Amino acid sequence: MSRIGRMPIAIPAGVKVEIAGSTVKVSGPKGALEREIASNKIEVKVEGAEVHVTRSDEKKETKSKHGLYRQLIANMVAGVVTPFSRTLIVQGVGYKAAVSGNKLTMNLGYSHPVEFTAPEGITIACPDITTIVVSGISKELVGQTAATIRSKRPVEPYHNYGLHYSDEVLVKKEGKTAGK
Repeated sequence: MSRIGRMPIAIPAGVKVEIAGSTVKVSGPKGALEREIASNKIEVKVEGAEVHVTRSDEKKETKSKHGLYRQLIANMVAGVVTPFSRTLIVQGVGYKAAVSGNKLTMNLGYSHPVEFTAPEGITIACPDITTIVVSGISKELVGQTAATIRSKRPVEPYHNYGLHYSDEVLVKKEGKTAGK
């Protein structure tokens, strides 16, 4: 049995989990999320103040989705209580970021400013000109949005200019040395 899949998900106070057919709906103080369970071999039940995810057979595909859906539901429950966030660092000479409304404008060494509009459900903030904080209740959407912003200027390996996550370890390459 999957170690992750067999663990029950505790439902905190103020969170409501509904299961309608193959759809799981989670609503809480910060918002509501919904996910379709694609496999008919995975069953989700609410028992008291816990959610249990079970599988009907021992096939490889079913076993691999058991832990996946359990963790996706656990992330939904956690996200409606405390939003997820991802921090990006803007590093480089003249590189900066600013937010106005839901539009992020970045100067990243190109001849033009790079603009990014936040998808619905995502909040982008810039505490200072070299930090971007992406937050929202959907862990999947927060991660995808942060990755999309990061792809606008990936880190250059020789000077470490570009956008990177705050918890990312950067390895600086050594430049070429003289020949003889």
